[in-house]
Amino acid sequence: GGEHRHHGRRRARAGTPEPETGLSRRRFAVLAVFSLYSLVNAFQWIQYGIIANVFARFYGVATDKVDWLSIVYMAAYVPLIFPATWLLDRRGLRLTALLGAGLNCAGAWLKCASADPARFGVTVGAQVICSVAQVFILGLPSRIASVWFGPREVSTACATAVLGNQLGTAIGFLLPPVLVPNTPDDIELMSHNISVMFYGTAAVSTALFVLTVIVIKDRPLRPPSHAQAVLPTSPAEDYSYKRSIVNLMKNKAFVLLLVSYGIMTGSFYSVSTLLNQMIMDCYEELNAGRIGLTLVVAGMVGSILCGVWLDQTKMYKMTTLIVYILSFLGMLVFTFTLHLSILLVFFTAGALGFFMTGYLPLGFEFGVEITYPESEGTSSGLLNAFAQIFGIIFTLIQGKLTTNHNPMAGNIFLCAWIFLGILLTGRLHVCVFVCVCSLCLL
Repeated sequence: GGEHRHHGRRRARAGTPEPETGLSRRRFAVLAVFSLYSLVNAFQWIQYGIIANVFARFYGVATDKVDWLSIVYMAAYVPLIFPATWLLDRRGLRLTALLGAGLNCAGAWLKCASADPARFGVTVGAQVICSVAQVFILGLPSRIASVWFGPREVSTACATAVLGNQLGTAIGFLLPPVLVPNTPDDIELMSHNISVMFYGTAAVSTALFVLTVIVIKDRPLRPPSHAQAVLPTSPAEDYSYKRSIVNLMKNKAFVLLLVSYGIMTGSFYSVSTLLNQMIMDCYEELNAGRIGLTLVVAGMVGSILCGVWLDQTKMYKMTTLIVYILSFLGMLVFTFTLHLSILLVFFTAGALGFFMTGYLPLGFEFGVEITYPESEGTSSGLLNAFAQIFGIIFTLIQGKLTTNHNPMAGNIFLCAWIFLGILLTGRLHVCVFVCVCSLCLL
């Protein structure tokens, strides 16, 4: 798994004195603050979708218009990730983190002004601001992990940073149905409940923005590893971001990972956005939030276990393939048992979330491994961009299939794509094996 990166370390150390390294205690505070404001941003992504029927009634719009409040997160990411990654490489971690936390806070406050049936446009504008904030958040886990954490902590730190976002999605599934119950005959009460949710989110976002200003720095005083010590603190003058992307797109193994990662993560986004419609077809709406919570909490456990497993074994190739196959089986079982029993749905959603979300940090770390020495911000940015593109396509198509036919039709569509992802992941491992053999022969 770590052949390229470790080979680079040995070569960089040859003939040079050992640089002084050390672990900063501040790294835990940096990781905690980032994870928390990433959490709030993810909460703001799903808070509309999980009670789509309530917001559709409140604003007097169709449910597919409410779905767009989730899709806009994916749509904003694709064109903005390239300037955001350039900013991360050129201006560093602190400025990128401040933009993420600051825009997240601004969007949350604007939502407070949108708790009125006539202000759907205001809530759309606020969600667009939050979706721009997300662009400065999703690419940071691998950067924070590699710049602040030691060699045996990197995968666990990356998984923990991704975990914050997943926990936000979990809370986004759980809280909105509780805070904003469906009161179709009392719009005034609905408006009050929506205001409570929006003001609470804005208060937490403000506190986290202040903490971001205080806590997050570009890098520790001493590098945490020899690999970080020999890397330049900023890109060289002749560094070309465009050339870096071209190099990545010429890497066949990485291109296969882009598509397979995009399919898996796009499927997760689609299931999350449309869960309300899926569950309400068979069961009451409060269950949608609880099933969503089960999906994500199981996924958080999967992410942490995968991160710890990678730190101990470095078995990137085999782990990604096994997790992909188990995700496909989980989606298959979820699809064909959705209408049978609510207890069974909780169990299958948990299994699906465990493997599907557990794949997220695997994809990040595998991407860094097979693209070293290219910037981890660039590889993570491209992985996320493909995830958003697939997420938009899958959500729109699955939404149409669910509305025009039934949830099973939409889920079978996703199963077919995830099966294709297994085939691509199998080919990816053949590609990586050939590349490693070529390096050894050289």
